[in-house]
Amino acid sequence: MKRTLPYLLLVTLAALIYFVFPDQLPLAARIATMAIFVMSLDLVVGYGGLATLGHSALFGIGAYAAGLLAMHLTGNPLIGLLAGALAGALLALLSGLFLLRYEGLTFLMLTVAVGQIAQNGASKLRDWTGGEDGLTGFEVQKILGVWSFDLYGKVAFVYCFVVMLVCLWAMRRLMGSPFGLSVVGIHQNRLRTAAIGGSVRGQLLKLYTLAGAFAGIGGALNAQVNQIVGLDTLGFELSAEALVMLVLGGAGNLFGAIGGTAAFMLIHHTASAINPYHWLFIIGGLLVFVVLVPRARLFEALRQRVGRVLPMTREAA
Repeated sequence: MKRTLPYLLLVTLAALIYFVFPDQLPLAARIATMAIFVMSLDLVVGYGGLATLGHSALFGIGAYAAGLLAMHLTGNPLIGLLAGALAGALLALLSGLFLLRYEGLTFLMLTVAVGQIAQNGASKLRDWTGGEDGLTGFEVQKILGVWSFDLYGKVAFVYCFVVMLVCLWAMRRLMGSPFGLSVVGIHQNRLRTAAIGGSVRGQLLKLYTLAGAFAGIGGALNAQVNQIVGLDTLGFELSAEALVMLVLGGAGNLFGAIGGTAAFMLIHHTASAINPYHWLFIIGGLLVFVVLVPRARLFEALRQRVGRVLPMTREAA
């Protein structure tokens, strides 16, 4: 029951959004898509301890793979997700063979370089990617041959949420397996893991490749829902925003990644509508609050507050 409760809560929340906030379904679909991307980043940063600012390259390559597949071969959305996963995993594998030779700041800067190379390459390959105008003109078929995307975002929301739920389940199973536990052990102490015979670089390469697959799924999903792929899907800004979302929710916690994504995007949507120039001040303040105030202390204060309110409510009743 404890294992299924979080999923039941997410399904209940999704149903509430679907029926109570029908005008916000496109935003909710975008949150679900980005949550997959941020969860894949959590595998690398939170569990693997690999600080990266080039994760958007894996997201973007998955988006372009799904878009090109829909344009030239088939618009089947499930095959598009598979293509995005394979493209993201392949780029992660090839780049990881080089990147994982380094650690710390060197690794971080090289991931930025990989992202910039991918973005510049997509810009130069204009005949394939559309360059700065973006990849457009592809059509996505009905999901399972039954449901087609509508203008109100209902099908897109359900589709994105189901894919997010499946990815969440798969990632939790992965990190709860012996492989996932070994990765956590590498994060905690690389030298000790290597001393007992563990393959540090091999395990991290597997993790990076799997994270690339999930990031590619997020990118493919984004391409299918929006039916356009721009250079911004490969940009540094997207990687930085994803890292902010992860910090807000808490690294090393996949549910926290979902919460951080939702918080960031809701604040972005609301605050930018009020003032499009200064909404980042709110995000900056939240980051300072999250960093300076320990979560345990915050939850304890909240628990004490609720404990004081409940007796007062009973006495009033």
